[in-house]
Amino acid sequence: MQRRLILLATTATVAFAGSAFAQAYPNKAITIVVPFAAGGPTDLMARIVGEHMGKELGQQIIIDNTTGAAGTIAVGKVARAAPDGYTISIGHIGTHVANGLIYKNLNYDLLTDLAPIARLPSNPMLVATSNQVPAKDLKELVAYLNHNPDKVSGGTAGMGSGSHLGALAFFTATKAKYQLVPYRGTGPAVQDLIANQIQIMVDQSSNSLPHVRAGKIKAYAVTAVARSPAMPDIPTAAEAGYPGMEVAIWHGLWAPKGTPPEIVARLNAAAIATLTNAEVRRRLEDLGQDLPTPEQMAPAAFAAFHRAEFVKWKPIIEAANVKIE
Repeated sequence: MQRRLILLATTATVAFAGSAFAQAYPNKAITIVVPFAAGGPTDLMARIVGEHMGKELGQQIIIDNTTGAAGTIAVGKVARAAPDGYTISIGHIGTHVANGLIYKNLNYDLLTDLAPIARLPSNPMLVATSNQVPAKDLKELVAYLNHNPDKVSGGTAGMGSGSHLGALAFFTATKAKYQLVPYRGTGPAVQDLIANQIQIMVDQSSNSLPHVRAGKIKAYAVTAVARSPAMPDIPTAAEAGYPGMEVAIWHGLWAPKGTPPEIVARLNAAAIATLTNAEVRRRLEDLGQDLPTPEQMAPAAFAAFHRAEFVKWKPIIEAANVKIE
């Protein structure tokens, strides 16, 4: 009996300590690990969201760009981090779904080794080329690709990245092909697109649209069901003659498995407050982002959505025979 009482007392002490720790959270800077280079759409999302979340939490948000292997290095870094809420991950459909289907020897499980914090906005993609490509619309672009199969290169942020998934959707819908060139992030790829070192990208509109508006690259279609209010002059792929290219790149926040629920709830509340802030909403919507509702952002709802995305993309990835041992 005495031993049982001691065990109960010890358990209660640990629970109290954990609760007190969560109540004091956060008392230092929080790091968001970004799996791609600075200047890309995921980095931009992290900076816009992180800036306001830091204000909500009363602590600085540090952005850590950990690049390589299509985001698997960064995600693994967070999966192995201390579950104290001070190191969290931002990622998207590529890093947190496609990589789990493509990479066969990951040292973490995307569905069990990470704790969902909040779903973030989703972004349709733009089919864009350098200004040196002569095609005037999507049908002419497809014809150009078919006549120059070995002369056109397209950039991606790596195997399994959002821009890689966009390229697969483009190949499937148009039956056209181009040479894929992997980069360590979307930002460097877009700079090479502007310089005509590569000729085409199917990239998130948040990254491409500012360069389209500046006249540095050309846009042919958006991979959405309907035209975006942020880019009403750009037709959907279906309107341009190629249905079936609908794909959006959603983002989210995760913590390491074992992070106290109170801390996850605190981070979730800060994320919801951020996406309901009028200025933040304006900035994201101006980039063509579709914002989730607070209900969709809840950790449990986000976890269910995450699992459903695995089910949706598994046959697509398998049909493309994309895998890395």
